[in-house]
Amino acid sequence: MSRNDESHSPCIVVAGVSGTGKTTVARLLADRLGIPFAEADDLHPPANIAKMSAGVPLDDEDRQPWLESIGRWLHEHAATGSGGVIACSALKRRYRDMLRASCPNVFFLYLTASHDLLAQRLSHRAGHFMPQSLLDSQLAALEPLATDEPGASLDAGPTPGAIADMAMDLLLQ
Repeated sequence: MSRNDESHSPCIVVAGVSGTGKTTVARLLADRLGIPFAEADDLHPPANIAKMSAGVPLDDEDRQPWLESIGRWLHEHAATGSGGVIACSALKRRYRDMLRASCPNVFFLYLTASHDLLAQRLSHRAGHFMPQSLLDSQLAALEPLATDEPGASLDAGPTPGAIADMAMDLLLQ
């Protein structure tokens, strides 16, 4: 991987709002790269899950311990050289800065989609604690990847396999 030290596998955050396909794309990338996968939602404290399940958006104070857990996961996988791919919303620049402080060589793959596509996908999703009603709050909090942040933005409209192919092309540049 040219974006990282060749003796280490990359650490990648597949980011974006709910419904962009972060988890599916992140799993595909991890499989293709032969590196560990994690779902950042699994690292939320129970209080955060309860709050979101009740339709209440998280605030920065709620997100702090969650982001610290994600940062630890990235740091541990970077330190061992195993690399890893984690699906995480990483909505704001300061959240990504926190993750980068824990793992300086992290690469953000930021997935984007129209409100209509996201709402359609979320209306068909079952078994997830994040209700469709929180989509607008996520979009309001969203700060797209800036040009000085390590990563790339990709349209979440194509199939997950096609997105993973595009991501692999980016990572191999």
